[in-house]
Amino acid sequence: MKVEQIYTGCLAHAAYYIENNGEAAVFDPLREVGPYIDRANEDGAKIKYVFETHFHADFVSGHLDLRAKTGADIVFGPNAKPGYEAIVAEDGQIFKVGNYQVKVIHTPGHTMESTTYLLIDDKGKEHGIITGDTLFIGDVGRPDLAQHVVADLTEEKLAAHLFDSLRNKIMPLSDDLIVYPNHGAGSACGKKMSTETTDTLGNQKKTNYALRADMTKEEFIKELLTGLTTPPGYFPQNVLMNIKGYESLDTIMDRATKALTPEEFEVIANETGALLLDTRENEDFAKGFVPNSINIGLESNFAMWVGEMIPDVKQEILFITYPGKEEETITRLSRVGYDHSIGYLKGGFESWKESGKEVDSVSRISPEELEKRYEDKPLIIDVRKKSEFDSEHIIDAVNVPLNEINKHLSEFPKDKPFVLHCAGGYRSMIAASILKQRGWENFVDVEGGLDEISANTQIPKTDYVCPTTLL
Repeated sequence: MKVEQIYTGCLAHAAYYIENNGEAAVFDPLREVGPYIDRANEDGAKIKYVFETHFHADFVSGHLDLRAKTGADIVFGPNAKPGYEAIVAEDGQIFKVGNYQVKVIHTPGHTMESTTYLLIDDKGKEHGIITGDTLFIGDVGRPDLAQHVVADLTEEKLAAHLFDSLRNKIMPLSDDLIVYPNHGAGSACGKKMSTETTDTLGNQKKTNYALRADMTKEEFIKELLTGLTTPPGYFPQNVLMNIKGYESLDTIMDRATKALTPEEFEVIANETGALLLDTRENEDFAKGFVPNSINIGLESNFAMWVGEMIPDVKQEILFITYPGKEEETITRLSRVGYDHSIGYLKGGFESWKESGKEVDSVSRISPEELEKRYEDKPLIIDVRKKSEFDSEHIIDAVNVPLNEINKHLSEFPKDKPFVLHCAGGYRSMIAASILKQRGWENFVDVEGGLDEISANTQIPKTDYVCPTTLL
């Protein structure tokens, strides 16, 4: 049986495609559905079903657009209450895709509607399980997300459900089944996922801490909840979009692909109060940018950091990007529900600079220059995650995680200079752009972050400690 994993690194997200005898199914699609339709067309197949493992929190699914463009039926597991037409399957129900079978296994815990799909090939042999956020490689789904949407749920209740689902529904299955999860390392839906994106269930029973055979429910709950951090603020908003529905990506693209001259861009920014988002690489942003714009570069985990740093998915956005990157920017914003871009700067930042309008910049220093300054005991602020900081950091540095910066602005002094850094320069430039927008000028950013500091200087660091969580 051929199962095609379609992995998107910037979201650490995996969708799945199967096809047999002219019929196809897609599991947990992303917002842009063209690639799935093209894939089915290559096979001469019709997409019959769109299977959703649960109401996702970290991205907006493409199930509605895929149904609109192909006529496919949307399938959820038991307990789902979508605000649109869909099949809410029963536990154990079987769907036919050509001569393949897809069996519904209700596995509540990550959310109450969470469902695993057992794949059975055309010979009747069980091949694998598409587990959504129930079971990852090396981890299981965090049980604290649905409580932010459903009032009477607690993370303890959900963890208890997940324990039962894993023990009663997943672990009794055959060891040779292939596990196909919804996410890999880097996702905020689990705390220590592997970089591997598939494995056998038998190996997971041996190596996944949450599948230990001798684990009590109380031990499971304690270990699962230890090391969880507050989920990104956009998660509940994405859940509601997936439950209630949303605008077509075609409509969003039409609204956002408005090329604006520097003069038009400035007028609309002043009239609307739109957020100015610059998606260029941090090195280019530092050299010059439109005043008051925030830098979140497309080259890394763009969508996740947009979700972390922009509280409201309904925020109007004007963006600056490299010419030719406009549609990619709009698409990647829409993946996490930011559907209200209203235009972009025609010609990118160069057109703004050439117009003679005011330009801002961020001062940066090399790791070697920081080493020279280190003897004077400068204030160094590390904006990496707490787990990274606890694992290893520069002696006497202060940790203000980027995703908490807006709640801790008071920790950034205005009366003395300080130094910013992260691991590689991406996150510290986001922080720098926010501080510049809020009026700070008395800081420098370190080029290349801690990676380059470690490689090129003797600045003392704490002893390395293996992190217990990657959140």
